[in-house]
Amino acid sequence: MCRPADARFVPIEVAGGAKASRRARGCLRLPPELRSSMKGVTFSCLVEAFIVFEEELHELHAHVELALRLVLSGATGLTNIYEGVEQMPRHLKGAPSTLKTPLKFCPYSGSSCCNSTEDIRIQKQFQAMNISDHKCASVVKSILCGICDPFSAELFRVPSTLRTVPVLCNSTVSAKSSQSRQATKNFCSSVWDRCQNVAILNSPFFPSLEGQAGLPINSTASKLTKYWKSETDFCHAFGGASTQGSVCFSGQPVKLRNTGPPRFPHGLCLEKIATGSYISMVPHPDGSNRALFANQQGKIWLATIPAQGAGGTLEVDEDNPFLDLTNEVHSEADFGLMSMAFHPNFSQNGRFFASFNCDETRWPGCRGRCSCYLDVNCDPSQLVSPDGTQPCQYKSVIAEFTVNDTSSTLPYLSKSANPTEARRILTMGLPFNSHHGGQILFGPADGCLYFMMGDGSGDGDPYNFAQNKKSLLGKIMRLDVDRMPSAEEIAELDLWGNYSIPSDNPYKEDTELHPEIWAYGLSNPWRCSFDSQRSSYFMCGDVGQNRYEEVDIITKDGNYGWRVYEGPLLYTPPDSPGGSTPKDSINPIFPVMGYFHSDLNNNGSAAIIGGYFYRSRTDRCLYGRYLFADLYGAAIWAGTEIPEDSGNFVKVQIPFRCAAHSSPIPCTTLLGSSFPELGYIYSFGEDNRKDVFILATGGVYRVVSPRRCNYSCR
Repeated sequence: MCRPADARFVPIEVAGGAKASRRARGCLRLPPELRSSMKGVTFSCLVEAFIVFEEELHELHAHVELALRLVLSGATGLTNIYEGVEQMPRHLKGAPSTLKTPLKFCPYSGSSCCNSTEDIRIQKQFQAMNISDHKCASVVKSILCGICDPFSAELFRVPSTLRTVPVLCNSTVSAKSSQSRQATKNFCSSVWDRCQNVAILNSPFFPSLEGQAGLPINSTASKLTKYWKSETDFCHAFGGASTQGSVCFSGQPVKLRNTGPPRFPHGLCLEKIATGSYISMVPHPDGSNRALFANQQGKIWLATIPAQGAGGTLEVDEDNPFLDLTNEVHSEADFGLMSMAFHPNFSQNGRFFASFNCDETRWPGCRGRCSCYLDVNCDPSQLVSPDGTQPCQYKSVIAEFTVNDTSSTLPYLSKSANPTEARRILTMGLPFNSHHGGQILFGPADGCLYFMMGDGSGDGDPYNFAQNKKSLLGKIMRLDVDRMPSAEEIAELDLWGNYSIPSDNPYKEDTELHPEIWAYGLSNPWRCSFDSQRSSYFMCGDVGQNRYEEVDIITKDGNYGWRVYEGPLLYTPPDSPGGSTPKDSINPIFPVMGYFHSDLNNNGSAAIIGGYFYRSRTDRCLYGRYLFADLYGAAIWAGTEIPEDSGNFVKVQIPFRCAAHSSPIPCTTLLGSSFPELGYIYSFGEDNRKDVFILATGGVYRVVSPRRCNYSCR
C-alpha cells in the first residue's frame, strides 16, 4: 500500500484498547517510569506524536519520551508534543537543500537542513528563552541553530541519550577524526562556564532519561546547576568526541578536514549487448536477471540479461512482446511510450503500469481534461499550434494492466500482460507538443506512484504552469493507486483520475497546492531515480531551456525555480500570456549539479538525461557516484557527494569507450576517435544486480569492469 513517506505503519494500543497507527521500524519502548506514569491516562489524543521515521528510530524515541514527560509533569500542552517531534533535525528526513540566500538568524548559507521558515521558528524559540547574559545567549543560539547543520543527522545521532541538543565537542578528539581542528575545542566546557548560573526559560539542557534524571521538567526559568552537580556530569550527558565515523558540534557549522582531492574514475568502460533502440528499462521484481525493455512506439519485451563476462547478448523475443500498445500509443518526436513500472507487490497481485501519449483523433480511448483551462490562467481557445493540431489533442496517460497469469498463483512467472486496461489511472490533455516528461516509478520506502510531468511547452513555459500551484504541469505528482477514490473524493479534491491522495502530500500544509503535487517548479524532468542505498535521495535530471541542464534532489513541497530560474540563472521568458512569478516571492531549491550548454563546446548540448547512483560492485571506482549524460551522447558525468550525506556534489566529465576485444557486439566508433558512437542517449537503466545500462539509438550498453578498457581510479 501507499504509505507516508519513508515510513511504514505499525499498530499500537491507545486508551480503551483501540488501535491507531504509527510509523516505525519497531515498537516504541518507553522507560518504566513513563509506563507506570501513564496508567489511567487517556492518550488517544497523543497518537500524532508517535511519528517515527523509519531510518531514525532512536532519535524520535527520545523526542516522544520528552513530549510525554512534559505532559506528565503537567507543565505543557499538546502543542509541545508536536514541537518535540517537529524539532527533530530535518536532515534525518532527507538530504540538505541548497539555500537561495543565507539564513537570517542561523549562520548557514549554501547547504542547510533548514529553510527560511524554520530559521524564523528557531529565532522565536530563542527569544522566548529570555536569556539575560549575552555570553550564554550566544552559545545557546548556536546550539539551537545546530539543527540546521548539514551534518545534523550525525550531530543528533546518539541512541543512548536524549538528544535535544547536538553532541557538544569536548577535548577528547580522536586522532582519526574526519572533522577539522574546530573539534578540538572543548565547547561543552564553554557552555557550562557561560550558562551554569544563568536562568533559561524552557531550557534545552534537561537531564537525560538514561538514569541521570533530576527534578521534573517545567516551563519556568532554570539554571544548569539546578539539574547538574558539575561540569563533569553536564558534559558526560551532552558532550562527545569527533571520531572517524562521527562529528561533534563546536558552536560553528561543521567542517571536515581537507584530506586532499577525491579520487575520480579514469573512465567508463562499456560493452554492447543489444542493437535495438529502447526508451525505458525496468528490472523484474523477482530478483532475477530478467527486465522489461520498451521502445517509443509502444512495445514492451521481457528480456534476459546475460551475466557479466559471459560474452552473451540480450535475449529478446521480438515477435512476442510482453505487452503491445502500438494501437494506443502516439509515437512522434517527443511522444510515445514514456515509462513503465511494476507494482511493489507485483509478485502477488500481477499489477503493472504504463505511461504513454495518445492522439484523440486516432484512438477513442484518448479522452480526458485539457491542462489548459481558465483556473490556471490559460484559455484553450487562444492556443495556436504550429502544426495545426487542436489544443490538447495529444494526452498523457497512465494505465494499469495485469499479467496473463498462467499459474493462477504465481503472476511473476507470466511472460505476457493482458492488453486490455484494468484501470485508467489518469489522462491529461497537453497544451503543446513537448516538455511532458512521462516517467512513472514507485517509491521504494512509501509504495506510492510518482509521476514526472513537464511544463507542457518547449518554449519558455509561456503560461507559467511550473510555478502555478493549481496546474499539474511542471510538477512531480505522488499518487496512491492502491485505494480507489469515491465519487465524492474525486469531486471534492478535483482529481484527474482513479487514484487517491497520500495522507502526507504537502497540500495539507500548503493549501494552494493541488493535492497530487509533491514538488514543483520543474521544466521537463527526464529520468528520475531513488538511490537504492538511501531512499531519501530522489534524484531527477531536469531539462533546461537555452543555457543550463540540471540535477535536483527532490524533496516534499520543493520549488525548483523554473521558470523564474533556469538552473542557477535568472530566466526571462520570450512571451508570458499566463503571467509571471516575481523572483523575491519564491525560495527555490537550486540544482546540486548540472552543466552549461557551452561546456560541451563544439559537441553542443540537447538535454540532460538523469541517471542513477552507481551501486554495483562491478566497477569499484564508480561506486556511490551519480551518473548522468547529455542526449547527444557525447558527454557522461559522474557526480561525487563530498562529504557523503552533505548534499554537496562535485561532478567530473568522464571519458568512455567500448571493451574493444570483448564486447559481445562490436561497437562502432566516432570518425577519427576511439570513443563509441552511441547515438542519442534516451535513458539509463539498472538491473537487479545494480549494474547500470545506457539505452541509446545505437543499442544497449552495459557498464563493465574498467580493466577491460585499461581504466583505473585516478
